[in-house]
Parts: sequence; structure tokens; C-alpha cells
Amino acid sequence: MAKRDYYEVLGVSRTASADEIKKSYRRLAMKHHPDRNKDDSSAEGKFKEAKEAYEVLSNAEKRSTYDRFGHDGLSAQQGGGQGFGAEGFGDIFGDVFGDIFGGGGRQRSAQVFRGADLGYELRLDLEKAVRGDSVTIEVPTQVACETCDGSGAKKGTDPVTCSTCGGAGQVRMQQGFFSIQQTCPACKGAGTTIGDPCDDCHGRGRIRKTKTLSVKVPAGVDDGDRIRLSGEGEAGRNGGPPGDLYVEIRVNPHKLFTREGANLACEVPISIGKATLGGEVELPTLNGNVSLKVPAGTQSGKTFRLRGKGVVTVRDSRTGDLFAKVLVETPVNLTSEQKDLLSKFEESVQEGGEKHSPRAGGWLDTVKRFFDRIS
Repeated sequence: MAKRDYYEVLGVSRTASADEIKKSYRRLAMKHHPDRNKDDSSAEGKFKEAKEAYEVLSNAEKRSTYDRFGHDGLSAQQGGGQGFGAEGFGDIFGDVFGDIFGGGGRQRSAQVFRGADLGYELRLDLEKAVRGDSVTIEVPTQVACETCDGSGAKKGTDPVTCSTCGGAGQVRMQQGFFSIQQTCPACKGAGTTIGDPCDDCHGRGRIRKTKTLSVKVPAGVDDGDRIRLSGEGEAGRNGGPPGDLYVEIRVNPHKLFTREGANLACEVPISIGKATLGGEVELPTLNGNVSLKVPAGTQSGKTFRLRGKGVVTVRDSRTGDLFAKVLVETPVNLTSEQKDLLSKFEESVQEGGEKHSPRAGGWLDTVKRFFDRIS
């Protein structure tokens, strides 16, 4: 059976560029690949036909011969050689689909490795988190060896090209019909090996060191926020860039305040007398004390809102509020005289009934209705 014209097989013109030929072959190979067409017996034949056409038209010398003499000229040129065997196809497949499987053909350069990112937990008091601060931290990390400038080779010597991968950092493994590229096991992708390692880093190109860094903490950071210090992570390998350092903020518990976003909250104890008669209470804030006016008859648990006395957030510069919850404190360790006075006061209040204790009266009514229902 006569072979079809290779240009016709790939669906390109006779003046098609190398990129056009590769693109067309990629499309046909993916379309007719036997693994994707297990129920189509004709797919394998079309796949091999496209592969054969590509091997010829992607090779400048073979394409020139084919353009001049056709299929007969190629048969004479091959002279019984390898032809279009599985091994030859593996090379083509690797060249065309190298970007899919992680790297091209023989021209791939040695791999470089970016340094690892590092994390650091920075604990701050609430005041420093709210106002901002500049903090000095010490971070253990891997840095480039100064003795060998990160090469790993002893001073005065240089790394040598890896004999296994020829400096590419990868080797090609033939597995049946496919050619797969893998990291070179001899040099671990570096493309070079160390014959005489550096005495300080022992050939690794990096050494363990503690770096001292200054971290500028912006005003308004909150617990869990992260500050990124670009390039302050571990040094890269084989000329790769360094990683980053992520400083995670942890705010220590405060004795007076709790924080929820931009707002602060606190509890303020007041006496029975002040809650009953009203008065003023000196209230602390992060920016100094303020006077809180407590109305007469204030109940325990009442929350007062002081606008603009919270936190300026780091993200939107919004100022929050301070919520002060008053807690009426029961007096303890009373003298006999104080107890007598309190007893007389209690009797006087009881005579007034709900007039003086509306919540207690309402509660008693609710209890009475409850027992009436169940009886």
C-alpha cells in the first residue's frame, strides 16, 4: 500500500514552519494515541503514521531529501538503519511533549532550587500590636557558604559536570513506548558533582546560621496576622533564589482588655451605691484614662460604648470602639454597723415592692404563672 504524503498526513502546507509542524503533530498524537482510543482499532495506525511524518518533516536534512525525492529518497537514505523504531519515537515524544511532562529534550539546563520558606512566631503585648513597633528577632536558617560562595567545592576548585546527565540535571528513561525524564540520581538535579568538597559546608553549599533581622510591625496588627520578609528564608541551591520569611503575630492576653477586630472590651467593677445613685467611674483606655458617667439605677452587666476608643486596624485604618461592661460588686467583710444599716435598707426596699425592684417583681410573677400551669 502506497504511503500518503507526509504533509497531507499532518495537514500542513509544504512551506509550513517547524513550529506549525510540531503543533499539528501534537494535536494528531493526542487525538489518535492508542491509550485514549482503546475501542478504535484504526487509531494506532493513524498515530504511527503521524509519528513517522513528524520524524521526517521535523528533521531539516530528512525534510530536504523528502521534498526532492519523496518516499523513495528516504528509503535509500536510511539504508537499513534504525528507521522509525520505538526508541526513535521516544526521543520525538520527549521533544514535543516535554513541556507537559516537566521538561524538554537534551537542551534542558541543570535544575535550580528555590530556598525553603521559613516561619517565625512573634509574640507581642497588646499595646505594641496596637501602636506598632520595630522588633529585632533571631532566625536559624540555611545561608550560602561564604568560604566557597555557595558552590560546595573547596576554595580554588570548581564543581565538575555530572558524568551521568552531562550537566542537564535530568536523565531520560525509556519505558516501552515512552521516554520519560527524571531528576539525575547522581547529582540530584544540580548538573554538577563535587570532587573536592568545601571544608566548611562539606559540599552542600549552605551552612546553618542564625540571622538577626529587624521586623517593622505596622500599627493595628492582630493575632494571626503574617508579615512577609521577601528573600529572608533559606538560601537556594544551585544558584536558586532564597525563600521568604513569614512572621506570624501572636498577641499576649491582656489583664484588662480583650480585642475583637477593631473593638476592645473590658469589665468595670462598681459599688452598689454608685450603681444605685449614679456617678462617674475612671475608665482606662490604651490612650489614657477617661471618665465614664454611670446613670442612677444601673444594673450589673450593663455595657457602655465609648466610640473611637478602640483600635485603628492595619487593613482599612478604621477606628473601633471600647465596650465597657459594668459589674455591680457585692460588698464583703462588713462590720456589725454596716450589716445593721444594710438590713434596715433591705427592709425599706422590700416595703416598696416592685417600685424599687422591678426585675425581681417580674421574675416572681413569671415563677407564679409557671407553677399555676403545671398544677
